[in-house]
Amino acid sequence: MQATAPPASALTDDLKESIQTAYRAWLNARGFNPRRGQREMIAQVARTLAAADQRIAVIEAGTGTGKTAGYCLAAIPTAQALGKTVVLSTATVALQEQVTLNDLPDLKDNAQLKFSLALAKGRGRYLCLKRLDDHLKYQGQQEMALFQMGGGEAGAAEDFVALYQSMLDKFGMGQWDGELDSWPEEMPEGAWSPLTTDHRGCSNNRCSFFKQCPFFRARNALEGTNVIVANHDLVLADLALGGGAVLPEPEDCIFILDEAHHLADKTQSHFSARARMQGTMAWLEQVNTVLGSLTQRFARPADLVAAATRVAAEAAQLRAALEALSHGLAELEYQPRDDNTDICRFQLGEVPPELSELADAGLPHMGAIAEELDRVHGLVQDAVAGESSWSNAYEAEDWLVPVGQLQTRAMGVLALLRDYARGSEHKHARWVNRTDTDLEMISAPIEPGYILQDVLWQRAYAAICTSATLSAMGRFDRFIERAGLSLETTQVKIPSPFDYPRIASFRVPKMDSDPRDFDAHSEEVAQLLPGLLSSHISALVLFTSWRQLNAVVKALPAELSARLLVQGEAAKQVLLNDHRQRIDAGEASYLLGLASFSEGLDLPDDYCRHVVIIKLPFAVPDDPVDQAIAEWAEARGRNAFYEISVPDAALKLVQACGRLIRHEGDHGAITMLDKRIVTQRYGRALLESLPPFNFQLEA
Repeated sequence: MQATAPPASALTDDLKESIQTAYRAWLNARGFNPRRGQREMIAQVARTLAAADQRIAVIEAGTGTGKTAGYCLAAIPTAQALGKTVVLSTATVALQEQVTLNDLPDLKDNAQLKFSLALAKGRGRYLCLKRLDDHLKYQGQQEMALFQMGGGEAGAAEDFVALYQSMLDKFGMGQWDGELDSWPEEMPEGAWSPLTTDHRGCSNNRCSFFKQCPFFRARNALEGTNVIVANHDLVLADLALGGGAVLPEPEDCIFILDEAHHLADKTQSHFSARARMQGTMAWLEQVNTVLGSLTQRFARPADLVAAATRVAAEAAQLRAALEALSHGLAELEYQPRDDNTDICRFQLGEVPPELSELADAGLPHMGAIAEELDRVHGLVQDAVAGESSWSNAYEAEDWLVPVGQLQTRAMGVLALLRDYARGSEHKHARWVNRTDTDLEMISAPIEPGYILQDVLWQRAYAAICTSATLSAMGRFDRFIERAGLSLETTQVKIPSPFDYPRIASFRVPKMDSDPRDFDAHSEEVAQLLPGLLSSHISALVLFTSWRQLNAVVKALPAELSARLLVQGEAAKQVLLNDHRQRIDAGEASYLLGLASFSEGLDLPDDYCRHVVIIKLPFAVPDDPVDQAIAEWAEARGRNAFYEISVPDAALKLVQACGRLIRHEGDHGAITMLDKRIVTQRYGRALLESLPPFNFQLEA
């Protein structure tokens, strides 16, 4: 039998020419010179996507490479040639909008590429017109309380009647498209969540508002689109539903995962489980109340009465099991975590046998309730479809949301109890938080890569993971491990084109205090900052904890405080706008913040001439997930500090330093107020992970 030849690469001469033509046209139109790193990125992306197999690559592209244009110029023509859809996923909605509103339109206009484009967001960003109508129609009535109960929420929506009416008016007049991010005013806390739903609370094309539905309008716009701009949360949510729920099937997608260093953490968060004991027992009462009212509303049909009766019996059994479990949790030994919370973390994530037995006792009852709620949800759907003999069946649509929310909550509690009772074949961190009012059980996967392997890497047609910071200390091992990729995955590091020794200095001044001595270090930082800040018109000062940020700000002289913009005093975007306005007016301005200010901020030129890093960005030592990761590493004979903590800190340090130089003509200084980078053995590895700054190591 003749052997079958391996499939050939799809990177034909015609495809190469179309990519090169688009690149030349874009350079000419923008007046740019070709960049070596950008050319390398275009070539690597094209080779990977057009390969016969193993179409995954990890590409670190240093600041200034022009990676967005690079991967788009390669991916869009290749996807069109293959009949695939490009799903460009970013870490945040803000980055989504930058790519959608700026980067891709630039390529359409100037690279002579013809492609369709759509922005995709999850259901939670879109108004559910049915829920808005319910809130306005039933405001103050019993039904409204029941709808709120379905999600375990308080009836705070009563405070937003005027806002909700304004939303309806603006939507009806075409002045608003029903998307959270386009609402022209700041959304009050607690006002938006009552107006959204998930797939269980949606009757799809049976909904009386289906034709006007903002979510389905947006989803319909994705069909046949060449490039869909999403974010990691939406991609993970879609994959958790099996793929193809909002985005195209993974097998038909070329995923470009920008800011991919967030991917493992996002996966870990998305697939974690948690449940509060008192909250769950209160929710059981809501289940009985909602089902009781549901049966009454539809004149007590036999199938609903039977389901409600079974749920009530199982709820009584589950309540007794949860009370026993709560008592067992209360007997654990807790350590203070913060002012409001104590914590008990299970070593290696292993739940004590007596607690596993208590969780297992509630499992069959929770499972039965979840099954009954699923059955009730199906009955309500049948009534909405006109396939039921219920009285008043035309009102069934009103009940999809509360029943769907009950079902969603039941599935979450069931997963948590099962995890505590029977464990998992994969490693999890497990712990209990104790407050004055409740006990919360939590489980989080510490190896999120296995999830990505199952839902993404094995199914996607192709994927490119890219960011300015993916390697740590010159290696991709840490990212590869956490993302669940093979060590044989293509790994490419494209250096930044900037002349760092000429345009940026990195100084470690002589300091007396040890950063681990909070009081002494904070006092010395407060003494040094006025002089450091006065040498530049602008600065970004990065802390690792709220406690030290607040302590240092409090100790600074009043004349300096007037020039500070401190995270937490206003919304992040407000602070950035105020900062830019001050600099534009020729005034000095200094931003102070935590980790969220260490990446994603684009402050070129005079908007940031100085980055001051207060402490090395090691993970918080009491984080239960990080502690579990370290324990598992050490149990396997690894050095958790040097193999995990130091590489993670190196990555965060590079991100923080990356706020300084945003383009080739930029310049400025970085000051590190943590002498450990010079005095400790691991400091050399951290310094070598940085760009080749003009180092001034006075310490």
